[in-house]
Amino acid sequence: MKALIADDHAILRTGLKEILAGGFKSIEFGDAGNTQQTLDQLTRKQWDLLVLDISMPGRSGLDVLREARLRWPKLPILVLSSAPEEQLAIRVLKAGAAGYMNKQAAPEDLVEAVRKILSGGRYVSPRLAERLAGEISRPNRPPHEQLSDREFQVMQMLAEGKSLKEISDALSLSVKTISTFRGRILTKLSLSNNVQLAHYARDNGLLNGKSTT
Repeated sequence: MKALIADDHAILRTGLKEILAGGFKSIEFGDAGNTQQTLDQLTRKQWDLLVLDISMPGRSGLDVLREARLRWPKLPILVLSSAPEEQLAIRVLKAGAAGYMNKQAAPEDLVEAVRKILSGGRYVSPRLAERLAGEISRPNRPPHEQLSDREFQVMQMLAEGKSLKEISDALSLSVKTISTFRGRILTKLSLSNNVQLAHYARDNGLLNGKSTT
């Protein structure tokens, strides 16, 4: 089995390899430290599994997930994130991931998740499965679920205190485009300014957890 481990932390990549090597007798690994390296590696070699950190430097991890799903539709993709499950799990599953796991999960859960998605199944934690079941019968959904993936990404960055210029540089979009996104976000969330946006993101557990890894 050939597994591509995509994460910008070298120590974490090493840990993931050790866990998977202990759970699978014959496994070969590849590394990627950012989204472009991930796509380059996927292009160069045929892989049986992609373990993808959704918050690497470069393009949006959701963009990479969608591109990988379009170009390699049979490739099982397990998404890892340090963010709370309620923040990203539903989005990545809708974007085509075969599974979602928080980085604080137990090592044996990683092996279980990989076994499940390699057999054609989908993996979510029991806690997330319960929440997804509850979503079916919930009539009122929170306003931030109206946001597109790009709007959601910009919302996170605004809530973290980044300026329009910083966001435009990070996403390779014009300041005018980011400003347009900001207006749409505030409208959809019924907010007036960035301070209210930061409070909303904090109160709803939407702040990016990347810095905690």
